[in-house]
Amino acid sequence: MRTRIILILSIILVAGCGGSASSGDRVDVVTAFYPLFYAAERVGRDAVSVSNLTPPGAEPHDVELSAREIEGVRSADLVLYLGSGFQPALERAIESASGESFDLLEGLDLSEEAGDDDHHEGDGHEEALDPHVWLDPTRYAAIVERIGAALGRPQAAVALEGELSQLDAELRAALADCERNEIVTSHAAFGYLAERYGLEQIALTGLSPEAEPTPRELERVIGEVSEHGATTVFFETLVSPDLAETVARETGARTAVLNPLEGLTEEELSRGEDYFSVMRENLAALREGLGCR
Repeated sequence: MRTRIILILSIILVAGCGGSASSGDRVDVVTAFYPLFYAAERVGRDAVSVSNLTPPGAEPHDVELSAREIEGVRSADLVLYLGSGFQPALERAIESASGESFDLLEGLDLSEEAGDDDHHEGDGHEEALDPHVWLDPTRYAAIVERIGAALGRPQAAVALEGELSQLDAELRAALADCERNEIVTSHAAFGYLAERYGLEQIALTGLSPEAEPTPRELERVIGEVSEHGATTVFFETLVSPDLAETVARETGARTAVLNPLEGLTEEELSRGEDYFSVMRENLAALREGLGCR
């Protein structure tokens, strides 16, 4: 109920701003990273001016904000972000924001994953909420719906939700008949995708891509990869492939890219890549790595 009330209040606020859009004023929207930026631009179109706090090619988990960016957050009409500690610097800046801000994870059904402390000798076991909801098109559609409500443009959101439904159908059909169902990933970003399409994620590290496994943890992962007969270890475009290459070498597997879509590089953007094209590239990589028919 709390989430619904907040969204209704935002519709009133942003619709009021949007009423002046015809006279040249646009709603100033700040987004935390690429998936939110892409959805806000698609839904808001000419009624909004959207900025992305995570630069192209940067990893968003530990993004730091400049004084100018913090001021931009504080003065924006609307800030769209994911909470649960995904970007602590942004969450701190939002505390003094004058406009509306929305934690788009609030109220969603989230999974818990082993926290990064689980990869360090002597530290206790911790659980952390997995924020990587956009890699499941159905959960991303729920985010898009919320963005549409926040911007007072629900019909524009419906169009994008329809495209996500089509993508979901493509993924379900293409991953329905595979020789293997284990995906070995460099960090635990693909849990929702795996859950949606009947796959099992074997992650080399936890939710943060910067986490380093201990020798004991690395030995365990190598044994698990060998036991399942995985032929591919997936690494990411924004982090070093060294760990994935080590595991692949030890297990006789190959490496391939599986993009968590936390951000696109300048090269990808210049080629016209977007959420949908990268997700379909991911699908092709998964089909090859899993031996899908």
